[in-house]
Amino acid sequence: LVPSAFNEQTGQAHWECLLRCRAIENQCYVIAAAQTGSHSATRKTYGHSMVVDPWGTIVAQCTSKKSPTFLVAQVDLGMIEKIRQAMPISKHERPKLYR
Repeated sequence: LVPSAFNEQTGQAHWECLLRCRAIENQCYVIAAAQTGSHSATRKTYGHSMVVDPWGTIVAQCTSKKSPTFLVAQVDLGMIEKIRQAMPISKHERPKLYR
């Protein structure tokens, strides 16, 4: 779960890209809740809450900036295991290097 409040400028430039990367590199679903709207004269947040699967595909997202939105997405837990078997990155860990 990734809660956030990206401002409009950085949200437009980085929000989707960063979430998709986190899902791919961690081989898991990323569920990202994001504030949206105007909070003051100088602070506006980007919004775009979304769910991203382990392959980096956006499963669901909220794009409304006018009202609160409820997001529902189907999560396939079997996909996590398939991805981890196809790309076994956890087998390349070398914990002794980090002691």
